Amino acid sequence: MAEPLRVLFLINNAVDYGGAERFAVGLATHLPSSRFKVWMCTTRDTDPVALRALTAAGVTHVHLGRRTKWDIHRFAPLVSLLRRERIEILHAHMFGSNLWGCLLGRPCRVPVIIAHEQTWSYQGQPLRRWIDGHVIGRLATRFVAVSTADAARMVSVEGVPAEKVVMIPNAYVPRPEAPSGNLRDELGIGAGIPLTTVVSVLRPQKALGVMLEAHARVLDTLPDAHLAIAGDGPSRDFLEHRARELGLDGSVHFLGHRRDIDSILRAGDVAAMSSDYEGTPLVAFECMANLTPLVATAVGGLPDIVDNGRTGLLVSPRQPGALADALLSVLEDRKLGEQLAAAAAARASEFTIQAITARFAALYEQLATESNLPRGT
Repeated sequence: MAEPLRVLFLINNAVDYGGAERFAVGLATHLPSSRFKVWMCTTRDTDPVALRALTAAGVTHVHLGRRTKWDIHRFAPLVSLLRRERIEILHAHMFGSNLWGCLLGRPCRVPVIIAHEQTWSYQGQPLRRWIDGHVIGRLATRFVAVSTADAARMVSVEGVPAEKVVMIPNAYVPRPEAPSGNLRDELGIGAGIPLTTVVSVLRPQKALGVMLEAHARVLDTLPDAHLAIAGDGPSRDFLEHRARELGLDGSVHFLGHRRDIDSILRAGDVAAMSSDYEGTPLVAFECMANLTPLVATAVGGLPDIVDNGRTGLLVSPRQPGALADALLSVLEDRKLGEQLAAAAAARASEFTIQAITARFAALYEQLATESNLPRGT
């Protein structure tokens, strides 16, 4: 019997509130132990939820405790681990870890290095584009994109060799058990009151100011409608101020960081995303799982997983009028919402963590074969 491949995941943070981080933990914990021996190295932060999941799956966790980008000396334990355990596949996630994974993995003679980009706008930041294309793109064995749009930009904008780019979407990663509440009771919103829900880290990329403007337009037609935003982040103060400017007090609810995301999505009549750019957002899969119709901007991987008009509604980014019209079409036609949600749910099996893990497992084994890694029997 072949010995399990030795795989190490490298990521800044393992936390339960970031989509990329949740996906990485989900992937690490679902690889079959008969074929893979797995480590996860976090450079900056690990929360108890993620740590419990890793421990339960038998994944060895190593934490480096970096606090600033200058803490390069803290990579020493990782270098020792790569050499001591003879790691065969180093799978890095997101820009910083992609770069360090390549720069440290090659001198440590790791045979296969996979860089995995979740999302960025591919605009501005010329140094980052150059590093992706001419450092990571050259040193990595494969560069994973999570959408067809990002895969194309890696090649055309960054200059990553096309033969190194592979597109594998993210997956639905069920959240750990969380208290199941009733959002409508919590907010004093009756069952028949129109409710839009948003689940998002509050950062500029998510363009939630556009979401607020769209909600203001929804109120012109449905004056009793409400918007609930679950999440926290650096844009919260700006968004609360913008909501007051738009006169939305009482109809917009900032819920802060929540763990009961499934209950929140089920409480709404429609879920919304107003992002300027995305990778393949996990919340889209959570909408599928909770039978919540989705209205979103046609960015990143969303067109890969949302068939506009059949499994959800897509609009152009930075168009609050178009976003409001799409939301109204669902809020005013509950049957349409049910049809969209049911059609989306029918695709959910394509994006389970088990299905996507199987694709990565096949990639690991393919690259191991191509690298002529000796397999014990």
